[in-house]
Amino acid sequence: MEYAEIKLEINPKDPFSEIIMAELGDAGYDSFVETDTGLLAYIPANQFDEEILKQVIASVGGCTATYTISTFPDQDWNAAWEKAHQPVMVDNFCWIYAPFHQPNPNAEYNILIEPKMSFGTAHHPTTYMMLQLLNNEPLVDKRVLDMGSGTAVLSIFAEKRGAAYVEAIDNDEWAYRNALENIGNNGCKHIHPLLGDAAMLTPDKHFDVVVANINRNILLRDMHCYTAVLAPGGTLLLSGFYEHDIPAIRAKAEASGLAFDHYESRQDWVAVKFRTN
Repeated sequence: MEYAEIKLEINPKDPFSEIIMAELGDAGYDSFVETDTGLLAYIPANQFDEEILKQVIASVGGCTATYTISTFPDQDWNAAWEKAHQPVMVDNFCWIYAPFHQPNPNAEYNILIEPKMSFGTAHHPTTYMMLQLLNNEPLVDKRVLDMGSGTAVLSIFAEKRGAAYVEAIDNDEWAYRNALENIGNNGCKHIHPLLGDAAMLTPDKHFDVVVANINRNILLRDMHCYTAVLAPGGTLLLSGFYEHDIPAIRAKAEASGLAFDHYESRQDWVAVKFRTN
């Protein structure tokens, strides 16, 4: 089977690359790779319809997007896909790899991710930093909430580090299905994936650690939901925004009763740690 590769140049890239990716996923595209300027989107060539692509681009306001189209035979497609998804080593403690690569015996943790979307494979700086922050949290026997869980890579890492219960919530059905696959492939038993959003955070739920790698506007909107389910002595880890967004995020968190701890930065993105007072 031939595959069509659509190279999209998106300006501004964020948050519109993620929006376009979601729309194309609904239109039948099954794989994506994030680039510095946009996305590579893949679909079987016999399913590609340029008019649908144009409609998706036109429906997303607030950005401009141009594209080029290439096709790959099976063998070239496989080589291109594997090249685009090289394994990621996070600070020598976590190796994230695809099925066509091998585990790393030198890594403390190995996580197998089916690369059907780039967000959540640790290629993106926000996922990388969230793994760094989670690695510094005591997780043995803890309850963890992963909001905007995507591929569930953070949830899987939390279980591998000893979390007793992990709830992974995402509002995208495609991401939810991918998370189910990854959870199974990693042999996880304590992760509970849910299709939904912050409205699922009912008063009876309590978590020791809450992680949310989403975007600035959703984090600001749902901050009170996260803090409402955070147990005394708990930790909130946030990413998906830039350094200049920290004052607004910090103000909202502190107004919700949290204390700022510190932040990490990588390629203009940041990840911030808050704790309960």
